[in-house]
Amino acid sequence: MRYQISGKQIEIGQALQTHVQDNLGAIAEKYAERPTDATIIFSKSGSEFVCETSVHLSTGLTASAKGHAHEIYAAFEATAEKLEKQLRRYKRRLKDHHRERSQPIDVYGGSSYILASSEETDEESEPDSLQPIIVAEMETRIPSLSVGEAVMQMEIAGAPLLVFRNEGHERVNVVYRRDDGNVGWIDPGKD
Repeated sequence: MRYQISGKQIEIGQALQTHVQDNLGAIAEKYAERPTDATIIFSKSGSEFVCETSVHLSTGLTASAKGHAHEIYAAFEATAEKLEKQLRRYKRRLKDHHRERSQPIDVYGGSSYILASSEETDEESEPDSLQPIIVAEMETRIPSLSVGEAVMQMEIAGAPLLVFRNEGHERVNVVYRRDDGNVGWIDPGKD
């Protein structure tokens, strides 16, 4: 497994890198058959350290977790605990989906945009233009998954929604977490 361990405006020592690689490697080996790479980012928020971890699996799925604590090692341990819980919860499903799939998940490129929010709170004022202001444009990945795999990926990532290409008919679909706790699925019909 490839590791990318970095710090945002803080130095990451060799001892911490070794600790992260050993512990994350053990978790990944125990619960995921073939993880490909892991990204670990440490940062400082006020008096706390924050650790964000993403582990990419050979099936194309991504598990991620975030933890924070007053000590940098404790922040990593909190993250590792959350990641281990996610992988343990989905271990059987991850392995079952991997056995059915002979090839890794196809990933398609797409564009992702961040739009400026309206700072005006006055309801009577009208915007100058109906065109939104684009703050940032980024590349994004759209995986080709079954609906079950998409729901599992959304839950593993802790995301409120997931856009994916449905393997059954190659159209773009969306699964999302509803306010009532259930999962919604948007499957647009043929044009």
